[in-house]
Order: sequence, then structure tokens, then C-alpha cells
Amino acid sequence: MKLDILALAAHPDDIELASSGTLLKAISDGKKAGIIDFTRGELGTRGTPEVRDAEAKASGEILGLSARENLGFRDGFFKNDEAHQLAVIRMIRKYRPEIVLANAFDDRHPDHGRASQLAKESCFLAGLKMIETELDGEKQAHWRPKIVYHYIQSIPSEPDFIVDVSDVWEKKMESIKAFKSQFFDPNSTEENTYISSPEFINMIEARAIHYGHLIGAKYGEGFNVERTIGVKTAFDLI
Repeated sequence: MKLDILALAAHPDDIELASSGTLLKAISDGKKAGIIDFTRGELGTRGTPEVRDAEAKASGEILGLSARENLGFRDGFFKNDEAHQLAVIRMIRKYRPEIVLANAFDDRHPDHGRASQLAKESCFLAGLKMIETELDGEKQAHWRPKIVYHYIQSIPSEPDFIVDVSDVWEKKMESIKAFKSQFFDPNSTEENTYISSPEFINMIEARAIHYGHLIGAKYGEGFNVERTIGVKTAFDLI
């Protein structure tokens, strides 16, 4: 299956929080989108890996994804090394996306910055035909996405561009709430965490309102990119 846009994430729920609105917009325009989660979030204080698996599946159905897979890397301890790069390369070559979304360059959780580098390097290496990979016993063709965009997470940064997600905001929030074990639930008896407070969800909305305000919209999602962004004509900016 060829996807138009593939989102890579250190943990289940990274995408939902930071860039699910962008996926929803793409899907509403007839594009095919998918998510590859690197870990099952097994070091999370609340819930279990099995619960997170079910929540990720439910969220994927809300988003209307064409594919969602989990690579089973060790939460907190995966590396940006050859073995992990090859696993990501297989997914890039399997789905052949034009655009890849990846974790923030640097962030509060060390997994995020490491996943960012892993994603970026794997996207480049996936285009080298001398690196051979197989999937289900068949040799894969090389493939390099046209661009990698890095979504903004806990640490705020100045976005290089902002996507207007105003018309899909409610569905984005629905996808976040699919991760019931992780976010604010007044009936939960589990230990409180950084992301389980109501203030955290308020921050997510406040940032989206801020980014939206910068482009004259109600809600926005911000992205960073390492290379200069180009357009075909000046009218593409309207």
C-alpha cells in the first residue's frame, strides 16, 4: 500500500497530540495516511502496553488511517543505530510516502529528539539502493520521501509553517481522548503524571489557538523543517 503521508512517532499518542489535525486534513482531501509508532509506551506510569495498543487502534479508526503499525522498540532505550534504522527503512519502503512527519528536533522527553534523528536519517538511507532490505521474504525497492516535517511537542518553538486545522479540531480532540489511560480522567485512581493533568490538555489547545492566531485561523499545528521551503508560485502562499 502506498501512502501519501506517513507519521513516525516515538510513542503512541505523540501524533495525536502534535499533528493528527494535519493527518485529518490530508485524509479529508482524499490522501492516504498512516502512523508508525516506534514503541508501545511501556514505561508510561499509567495504563499498560496492552491498553495503549487498544487505544492506538481506536484512535486510528477515529482518524481514518489507512495503516498503523508498532515497531516494538524499547521505550526509553531504543537507539539511532543500524538495527533500528533498518526497521524504519523497511516501513518507509513498504509505504513509500511522499511526506514524512517526525518527532520534534529536541523535547522534554529524550525519546522524542532521538526518534527525530532516527526518522530523518532513515528517510535518507531508505533512498540508497545499495542498502538492501526484505519484507515478508521479498526484496524491497529503495524509496526516499520528498520531505520530512518535524511536529512541535512539549517544548515550544517558532514554527516554519503552520497548518490550519480549525475544521478538524473536534475530531483531533476525539483521537486524543481515545488514549483514556494517559490523559485527564477525574474518575481515574492511577498516579498523576505530567500529561494526565487538565492543564496539559489546556496547553495543547492554547498552543493550537496561538498558532491559529498567527495565520488568521482558529486552530493551527506548527512544524519545523531543516531545509528551505519552496513553492511553485507566489499564489501557493494564499
